[in-house]
Amino acid sequence: MDGYLGSYATLGLMLAAGVLLFVAAFGANRLLRPANPAEPLGKRIAYESGIDPVGGDWAQAQIRYYVYAYLYVLFAVEAVFLFPWAVIFDRPEFGGAAIAEMGVFVGVLALGILYAWRKRILTWT
Repeated sequence: MDGYLGSYATLGLMLAAGVLLFVAAFGANRLLRPANPAEPLGKRIAYESGIDPVGGDWAQAQIRYYVYAYLYVLFAVEAVFLFPWAVIFDRPEFGGAAIAEMGVFVGVLALGILYAWRKRILTWT
């Protein structure tokens, strides 16, 4: 299939094949499934680590876990920005300005971790 309309015909055939596969899969599921599936005892009870649930459904979450996740994301993003800078650092057009910019970037992150350390956010209790 060549030409302008040939590419649309190829796309149309691919879409038709995808729809046909979708319909065939759901049709096979409908034909092969049991008519009246068994409902075992306790199927609709909440499952929690293999232990029967006891008590209410409300639990208080500690904020420090969110802080750890936030700090992890912060330093993962730092690594994402440091890698490309380190790859192109040896090029001649990058000089003292590139070092100064990265110094400011790492300095701001260092201030952030120093703040978290002084507030005792990083201590595990």
